[in-house]
Amino acid sequence: MALSESQIPPDAQHYLVCGTEDCKKNCQFYCNDCHHPMCEQCRDEHQKNRKTMNHELVPYKQRKRQLPMQKCKIHPTKDIDLLCEECQIPLCSKCATTKEHRGHVFTDLEMVFTEKCSSCNAEITKIRSNFEPTSQDLKQEIARDVTEIKKIMEGIRKSVKAESEALKKLVDTVTSDKMEQVDKIEQSLLQTLNGQNQEIDDYINYLNDLVKTFYGYLSPLNIEQLTFALKSENVIIRPIPETSKPVPPVFTAGQYSKEDVAKLLGRITVPNIKPQNRKIKPMETASIQLKPTGKQRKQERQISDVKQTLSLSSSVTKVREYTVPGVPNLFHISLGKSGRLWVSDWSGNLIQTDLQGNQLQKIQTSGMSEGYHTVTQDGDLIYTDRENKVINKITPDNTITEFIKTGDWTPFSIHSSQINGDLLVGMRKENEGKVTRYNKTGTEIQNIQRNNKGHELYSLPHYIIENINGDVCVSDYYKYAVVVVDKSGQHRFSVRGQRSKFYPFGICTDVLGHILVCDSSSETVHLLDQDGQFLSLLLTPQQGVEHPRSVCVDDDNNLWEGQWKTNTVTVYKYLQ
Repeated sequence: MALSESQIPPDAQHYLVCGTEDCKKNCQFYCNDCHHPMCEQCRDEHQKNRKTMNHELVPYKQRKRQLPMQKCKIHPTKDIDLLCEECQIPLCSKCATTKEHRGHVFTDLEMVFTEKCSSCNAEITKIRSNFEPTSQDLKQEIARDVTEIKKIMEGIRKSVKAESEALKKLVDTVTSDKMEQVDKIEQSLLQTLNGQNQEIDDYINYLNDLVKTFYGYLSPLNIEQLTFALKSENVIIRPIPETSKPVPPVFTAGQYSKEDVAKLLGRITVPNIKPQNRKIKPMETASIQLKPTGKQRKQERQISDVKQTLSLSSSVTKVREYTVPGVPNLFHISLGKSGRLWVSDWSGNLIQTDLQGNQLQKIQTSGMSEGYHTVTQDGDLIYTDRENKVINKITPDNTITEFIKTGDWTPFSIHSSQINGDLLVGMRKENEGKVTRYNKTGTEIQNIQRNNKGHELYSLPHYIIENINGDVCVSDYYKYAVVVVDKSGQHRFSVRGQRSKFYPFGICTDVLGHILVCDSSSETVHLLDQDGQFLSLLLTPQQGVEHPRSVCVDDDNNLWEGQWKTNTVTVYKYLQ
């Protein structure tokens, strides 16, 4: 069965024919306006034609995919050709004028479709150029290992058999020696018994002769025999010779077991060595940056506008302070909507307060010195429960529900992505850590645990944030580092501070891609750029900051900072 154009792999070597009628030449170009493949000659003619001279002509591989034609169900005469970025639904031009979509931003659906096709092609290229050949290399390596293991095991079998044959020969030799010993003992005992038997035979002969003599006395043939018998003294019979019973040898069975024999044949052991992970070559960074779609496109435009007007200020200015009731210290801050914020202390108190210092809600949790709560784009509070290994959700109407179960892993830190609403959760099991990504519905979609060399990335990921480029930034207390991976989970870099000791706590990012992190060793807040380069100590003890533990940036690009040993939140301006 022939493949349709949409089913042909982008890297397949197939011959394309020009779409112009009666032209059978090789297709090299594509008109995005006409959605028409053409050869070089037809392209030149297309550009000369007044009606089509302004059409967009591109190499065939860079073509826009033609959107499937579909009529609007509400307006049957109109084609569906727009995407509402706020509602994320396709619609026609007439639907765009209705009240439901008033003030919304619309995008050409064909452009969105083209971008999605480009994204799919990029993923296919990534699979074809990296994942698939790497997997095939691994298969070949595994096949070589299978051959090597079989060779090793056959060698072990031969060694065991050789040991067995040697042991059998030794057993045969010992058995022969034992048989010879038994034969000698038997010969000695039988020789003794035969001697005793001969002695008894001689004695019986003696008795027979004696009996004959006595019979002769009883019936003498003449006077001389009678006279001899009368003269002879009383005959004394010799006593029966003494004999003894033989003492036979006793066989004592050897004391041995199957284990003793097994020891004689050697041991087969598997070394207590952790298997070495196979090397997976790192994936090359794609040179083409794909454009985002939907809300992400709108957010990028807003960020780009802000970047053009913002820069680092030459000094940091304190803007205001807030006192949070009900907590003695501030280990994490989550900014909500409508001037409300959530804060937590060392003892598991999770407090919601307004900017006037009024306590609105208080929850007792199992959290301590980690960033265990976050506010979603919808205004819900999500927090981890490490005792029960679950993630809970609090909706704006204060309903608490169990949202996600994390199994054997203990959840510590959590962050709700402002890019797509995903949840990033830092977890720990025994001595290992990982970051798991969940979508808005709580479905697990990604696990980040090791780098390309198979080494563990995390130990205790107790604070987590996402940067504007999709990087996942983690404060790992036991690694003494800020560990940064890209959105695909590839390790980018780790930051270990400017001094010999670095104990990272609260972490956040800003609209310029800066990374801000609290260091409990130097009691400062470090400012890094998007690639982990140290820029400055943003907050220091000289500015009255004694024990910074939590930081976050609000929509006005102000820095909120909380400390240990005080319940005051301080707001600073550091961008201008």
